[in-house]
Amino acid sequence: MLRIRFTTQDIARICFAPRPAPLQELHAALRTVVTRQGGPLFAPWRGRVLRSLPAAAAPLADLVPAGRPPSFLDVLGDTLADSFEQIRAISPGVVRSELERIYEDVPAPAWIRGLRTHDDMAWRTLYRAQQAAYETVLAPVWSVVQELHREEFTRYALTVAEHGVAAALTGLAPGSRLDGEVWEWPDAAARDVRLDGRGLVLLPTFHHPAGPLLQDSPGRPAVLTYPTGSPGIPLTTGRPDVSAEALAAVLGRTRLDALRLLAEPHTTTSLARALDVSNATASSHAAALRSAGMTTTTRTGRSVTHRRTALGTLVAGA
Repeated sequence: MLRIRFTTQDIARICFAPRPAPLQELHAALRTVVTRQGGPLFAPWRGRVLRSLPAAAAPLADLVPAGRPPSFLDVLGDTLADSFEQIRAISPGVVRSELERIYEDVPAPAWIRGLRTHDDMAWRTLYRAQQAAYETVLAPVWSVVQELHREEFTRYALTVAEHGVAAALTGLAPGSRLDGEVWEWPDAAARDVRLDGRGLVLLPTFHHPAGPLLQDSPGRPAVLTYPTGSPGIPLTTGRPDVSAEALAAVLGRTRLDALRLLAEPHTTTSLARALDVSNATASSHAAALRSAGMTTTTRTGRSVTHRRTALGTLVAGA
């Protein structure tokens, strides 16, 4: 379970990133490729990304041995160039210590050793790799990512205005709960983070289908990158060619109908009415779909609203 511990100062310093961060979105997309998040439904997109990534992007893999990226990559620039300048401004001591951490047990490639000594050629290698990956993975869909970010920003702002910060936070992460000054995510990797007045930046990602990504660097606000339920991402992924009968055989006819209905938000009551089942049965179907990452659930007071995620849209095919 992930636990994020707030102080009163932290509650006042929660903010929503006003714009998407290209470097963080790129990291989320590449993580999805490497870890195979989203399962076989994302396979066509992953295959296209792997086939199209140029050789210039290959050094990025050297920065995540055993899946442990260095913290100095966690910056929130508005452009790729701005992000890189922020990375270059990080103290050489922090860069050295992070690279020594991730290469503690294995020999580092020559260009990684160059980053440790602040060699200009090594840093140009990193920037070229970031550029090459961005142009292949994100540039073709970046305008749509920006639009989806604006929609998510507006949804969060309206929830805060109408129902308060607690409802907005738990709405971002269905299944999470705010217990006093502790935000708990039961299904996330175990971690206990104390903000201690640094604040928290909320950043949606549209290429990572499951689980939060938390950047926690000393002396800086923590950044929580969370997956959204916005449809159509990865935007280059075609819908799987699966018949309704085949889907119904896997999900069950009623559950498939529920998934298709949740293209629009439904309360448990309205979903039950549309499916002609009891509220308890509708709630059970919604819970099963949510546990598979196909829907999200937002609770506001006694009202519960279900909606489909990007993964659910890919499965439903409609």
